[in-house]
Amino acid sequence: MKNHERVIVTSIFAVLVVGWLGFLLHVSPRFAGSGTGAVFGISGAVLMLVPLVYVAAKRIPLLRPRITKHISLSSWLTIHIYTGIVGALLALIHTGHKYTSPVGIALTATMLLVVVTGYVLRYLTPFVNVDLKDKLLLLQTARGDLDSAWGVMEKSAAERKALPKAHLFAAGLASIGIPLVLDEAASRVTLLADSVADLEYSIRTDELLRRWFARALKFHIVLSLAMYALLAAHITSGIYFGLRWLQ
Repeated sequence: MKNHERVIVTSIFAVLVVGWLGFLLHVSPRFAGSGTGAVFGISGAVLMLVPLVYVAAKRIPLLRPRITKHISLSSWLTIHIYTGIVGALLALIHTGHKYTSPVGIALTATMLLVVVTGYVLRYLTPFVNVDLKDKLLLLQTARGDLDSAWGVMEKSAAERKALPKAHLFAAGLASIGIPLVLDEAASRVTLLADSVADLEYSIRTDELLRRWFARALKFHIVLSLAMYALLAAHITSGIYFGLRWLQ
């Protein structure tokens, strides 16, 4: 996704995250049932149904060729993101900040969680994957440099003796501003060892994040299913009570 598209999506996302708190300042009890409110609600519901096309194209092999015949899967993903987040914004406007119906409250909360998990998966997962790939390459290089530096140091007995017996003690002195002076080869080995340890810790952290993101994807799917079920219940109740009001 291009940078300007990311800015647009992030801006709408920020409005959604903060906008639902508008009930603290403003409540319009009649807006959701008005003509304008209905237009916002129907438009939001229709837009939130469009992302199902991308899900069908990605998850159902038989439908994929037909759906992607004229529009690629990556383009459908972009449509999935835009229609989902704009639909959520229109639905939030439709509420008029009136949160009294249990179904409406559950639908709004689920909708916002779907948007949050979708945004995180779209923007943070690729970043972590690329970051992890770069760190693995750096770790491979750093380990090679460490092996080379260690081999150089082992050739000199004097330099080998210069290596501190207690590495933690040397690190403690450095942390309080008292660097331990070592010969060049020993210092290089110490610095490279620290770099390898830092990279390994960072890689383990990224791998943990990847596992969490995999769980977040399942959570996003479950939330989406719950949101569509609540949306169907909300629409059904609206039609039912609306028709009763007309009678």
